[in-house]
Amino acid sequence: MSGPLTVMLVAAEASGDALGAGLAAALKRRLGKDVRFVGTGGARMAAEGVESPFDIAELSILGWIEGLKAYGRVKRRVAETAALAAREKPDVVVLIDSWGFTIRVAKAIRAASPQTPLIKYVGPQVWASRPVRAKTLARAVDHLLALYAFDAPWFEREGLKTTVVGSQALHVDLDGADPEALRAELGLAPEARVLLVLPGSRPAEITRMTPVYEQAVARLREGRPDLEVILAAAGPVAESVRTRVAAWPFRVHLVDEDRKYAAMRLADAALATSGTVSTELALAGAPMVIAYRIDPLGYRIMKHFVTARHVTLFNIAADRRIAPEFIQDAATPEALAGAVGRLLDDPAAAAQQAQDQTEALSLMGRGGADPSELAADAVLDVLAARRG
Repeated sequence: MSGPLTVMLVAAEASGDALGAGLAAALKRRLGKDVRFVGTGGARMAAEGVESPFDIAELSILGWIEGLKAYGRVKRRVAETAALAAREKPDVVVLIDSWGFTIRVAKAIRAASPQTPLIKYVGPQVWASRPVRAKTLARAVDHLLALYAFDAPWFEREGLKTTVVGSQALHVDLDGADPEALRAELGLAPEARVLLVLPGSRPAEITRMTPVYEQAVARLREGRPDLEVILAAAGPVAESVRTRVAAWPFRVHLVDEDRKYAAMRLADAALATSGTVSTELALAGAPMVIAYRIDPLGYRIMKHFVTARHVTLFNIAADRRIAPEFIQDAATPEALAGAVGRLLDDPAAAAQQAQDQTEALSLMGRGGADPSELAADAVLDVLAARRG
């Protein structure tokens, strides 16, 4: 090989940006100056040397209807990403999460450069819905980096080589998160009960979930004068969250992502939009209630394809409803307030749920090697096999 290895990393939303940054850092630890990066990503990947040609926030799309509305924009960004690959001629392309965007990029690059090895990092959740996607992915890429052991058989049956690297969410370091320091910083009384609200990291999630959470919290505050509310705002949507929460008719303590884990450890209960954050809350020992809504038409279409009984990963791994889930029409302020209220008012039940959540993490692979390191090893193995 002449010159440094060129690795193209393609991410289209915040979770993929974090995975891409971890992978880039791990590859740099192995190769030093002998690797360079191109691709698309956010602030974290930019810090590792991936200069994205556009802001990936515009690709954070939720649901069928929003996908249809954004089709033209997605198509343009797919073409731009494929053109970047043609120009930079990467030695390997890693396509991270974001099924709708990355599968189109994979097909475009494969058509233009059949010899370039393509690796998908995080496969579609075929165990939950649309198992036909396993075959689609097997035809589009050369290798899959899967997060969980229960992912692998679905893709291996279609002939796609798969490496289980684990989930980075299971390796969050909470040692530096100081809940009592945050309590003092926010001026919370020692006896105050704390509710943590996590509304999501996508614009559509903020739009749909914050009004519901506002009404749920208002109900929870009735009869609980000691209840303090902390809301953690994810970076990509922080300004939108601040604007919306400023209009809430009660006090809310806003914290940024740097203090999120301290807030998780401080919380007596959490109300969260479904996503990776549920695993982080379980690691922090916070009992939680999960909610989610998408556009109504999109949900009516989607529910015909969904086969999973749960949406929260540790519920799926345990095959039982440990954390309550309220999806779509079930996610009403009354229902959410009732479920969260039980956790706040019954410490024994809250402690039992927190313990069950923690135990379920073992079924997801907690305690394994660092996923970024395993992913970097797998990428280099794919390259070595291709060259061999």
